[in-house]
Amino acid sequence: MLITKVIDNLDKKFVSHKFSDISLNSKSCKKDSIFFALKGSKTNGNIFINDAIKNGAKTIISNFEFQGYKNNVLFLNFKNPRNALSQIASRIYKILPKNIVAVTGTNGKSSVADFYYQIFKLNNKNCASIGTLGVKSQKINISTKNTTIDIISLYKILKKLKKHKINNCILEASSHGLHQYRLHGLNIKTGIFTNISRDHFDYHKNYNNYLDSKLMLFNDIVKKNGLAIFNKELNESNKIKKICYKKKIKIQQIGKKSSIELLDIKNIKNYKKINFKYKKKVFSFKTNLIGDVQINNLMFSVLAASNHLPIKKIVKILGFIKPLNGRLEMVGKLNNEAKVILDYAHTPNALETTINCIKRQFKFSKIKILFGCGGERDKIKRPIMGRIANKLCNTIFLTDDNPRNENPELIRKQIKKFIKKDKLYEIPSRKNAIKKAILSLKSGEILIVAGKGHENY
Repeated sequence: MLITKVIDNLDKKFVSHKFSDISLNSKSCKKDSIFFALKGSKTNGNIFINDAIKNGAKTIISNFEFQGYKNNVLFLNFKNPRNALSQIASRIYKILPKNIVAVTGTNGKSSVADFYYQIFKLNNKNCASIGTLGVKSQKINISTKNTTIDIISLYKILKKLKKHKINNCILEASSHGLHQYRLHGLNIKTGIFTNISRDHFDYHKNYNNYLDSKLMLFNDIVKKNGLAIFNKELNESNKIKKICYKKKIKIQQIGKKSSIELLDIKNIKNYKKINFKYKKKVFSFKTNLIGDVQINNLMFSVLAASNHLPIKKIVKILGFIKPLNGRLEMVGKLNNEAKVILDYAHTPNALETTINCIKRQFKFSKIKILFGCGGERDKIKRPIMGRIANKLCNTIFLTDDNPRNENPELIRKQIKKFIKKDKLYEIPSRKNAIKKAILSLKSGEILIVAGKGHENY
């Protein structure tokens, strides 16, 4: 393919230059590939340029000042090679699913995506979800490393989905993925914003940078005349509205006197009865989902799906919706009616929300919690999470959670700063901590195992 097919305004002396493929990884380059030398948080693609050329790359796109031919290899300079990659990829991969939805937010992305997928599946409609738990569909299932995968892999997966006649797709948009242009250029017509609280400050440095990365979904990606779905009560809702008005993006909200209004959640033994209003009509359903937050996540999915499926067909299957692995998932019950609930909560807001949801649903149960904090990540959140656990739980099992290259003892010390000693059991081995916590459960008590969820190790 001629390079002028994918890049505009090139110098005339480059118009006959051809390429065969595009790559982010020097090892996967082949004859006549374009290699994108991208700067990451830990490595810089520029140091792999020679390797890419050895493997056959004939075009290098980087932020180097030099532009032109060198040893028969074309070097092209871009101030933002990531943005260049998104534009070029969108021109190469044109045939994609028609209905692509992206969901962002600190918490709830995976649940919203999976609930959306389940709604379509239970209505016998082809759909796929792409995110933390990989690619999930009736026809294709693939494991992935990141919540939002690199843009080349994403396009290849979307092309594969289209080939299998899957026209509905929802994908998780992480702040890293948005900031690194992994979704730019995609024909995303609907964007969902669940919520926002502190997370990934090791990467974004502060709240404003983090929020700006999330808002790129509406600023840069959702198309004109597209749709934005968010909570009316969200503190940042006015910022989202301004972006939508400016870009002529339609708005649907969750909240009082909105597109969907959650009227009532009744806890009845082991299930909930939900009443909600949609377009002035009241609908009801029963569910085994744990926690009010999961009902809110479900409402996001219902609202997004209602633009493609009749609401009556959606409501009919809501009682069959199951929790995503490790998201407020009941993983065990003891003979003494004690329960073990697994949840991915790994931020202060998520931890507090999870504990409060469980306390509201199981009003007469004592709450025990097991958690830790990952190494080489947001350090400021550690004592905050300890304080939350101390305030809301009767017993705390403090353990290690992927310390990476940090001293795990130091991480635990930071977490337990505000935890009362008479509440605390500090057990470094997560396996041993889980075993001791479960064996300690008395009649009717609940253990929340937090921080890890879907991981199968």
